[in-house]
Amino acid sequence: MDASRWRMLSPLVLSTMASQSLLVVLAPTIVAISADLQASVATVGQARSITAVVSVLVSLVLSARADRLPVRRQVRTGAALAVVACAAVAASGSTAVFLASHVLVGAGFALLLSAGFAGVAAFTPAHRAWATGYVAGANALAWIVVNPLASGMTARLSWRAALAVPATIAVAALVTAGYATPVPSARPATGLWEPLTVASARRWVASEVAAYTAWTAVLTFAGAFFIERIGVSQSLTGWLLAAGAGAYLAASTRSDRLSSRVPQRRLVCLAALAMAVLLPLMLGGPPEGAPAVALFCLIGLAAGVRTPASAGLALGQLPSRPAAMMATRTAATQTGYLLGALVGGVVIAGPGYGALGVVLALIMAGSAWLVLRVDEPQGAGRSRVVGAGDSG
Repeated sequence: MDASRWRMLSPLVLSTMASQSLLVVLAPTIVAISADLQASVATVGQARSITAVVSVLVSLVLSARADRLPVRRQVRTGAALAVVACAAVAASGSTAVFLASHVLVGAGFALLLSAGFAGVAAFTPAHRAWATGYVAGANALAWIVVNPLASGMTARLSWRAALAVPATIAVAALVTAGYATPVPSARPATGLWEPLTVASARRWVASEVAAYTAWTAVLTFAGAFFIERIGVSQSLTGWLLAAGAGAYLAASTRSDRLSSRVPQRRLVCLAALAMAVLLPLMLGGPPEGAPAVALFCLIGLAAGVRTPASAGLALGQLPSRPAAMMATRTAATQTGYLLGALVGGVVIAGPGYGALGVVLALIMAGSAWLVLRVDEPQGAGRSRVVGAGDSG
């Protein structure tokens, strides 16, 4: 692979990884934060909700102004905000300040994640699926890298020191931002809600919200499922979650091979249907460790195929304004984060994990049905037409 393409890719991967690390760092530190600030875990956990709401709002505004904020500048702005946000969270002396600091976290997250995916539009169509797979895989890489590092620093130093982990990744994104290739826009923005004025784009957004609602519910409650229903220890659970993230990473970084053979719309649909079948088997099956872990990894593989293919499909909905569509994608994923945590919590508190598997299967099936109604970009994943940023 041409070294110049890896150089183009590096700020996009680091930007996406930095955005996800801002969320991931809360998981291994939440108990220590709760004890230090003398607040309940539930209260501290509201930081995630604040981050999601702010990132949705920032993403919607960004969708109208993305053409005025090039990817390179977007990475730099988001990374700088992320560093400031980490410092503000680490310096929090009260629960109120801690929660308020996550307004900055949400803004930085929206800029970084939107920039990471928008930047792949600079690659030629022949290499775009390859780049999208690695950018999507950066989400899982954050889970694999940040969780153990933040956990270790919290145990040896403090939760405040653990914020140095996402801040360091953000600095790396800031340093490499100059390698991001500009993504030209064919026309200016026509309004705040432009991606939602296109019928096919609306259906894609609805499909993505549904998919992330189900996927977030899995990520949020998988640890509790392994501990409460399977009887796995707390320490082993962390490794099991990392195994699922590893499966996602392996699939996403190789998904370009599938994208070159299978139309994106069909690939997204098939991956969503695979998840719909696997979820009830995992959450409602016999309480045995090995099958549950295997199913969790298979779900991770399917999600790793679905995510980059779906992002590529989204780029084709507004090809003249990729940055706006990727900002809308960020809003859709964060809406899914909010709904997934809510749906998962309500169902688990009532009927339990078995019912959750059925509910999530229905949601994923709905996502698959919606994506079949999305327009397939002509020649997606196959064309070798030279585009902006061709370096080969």
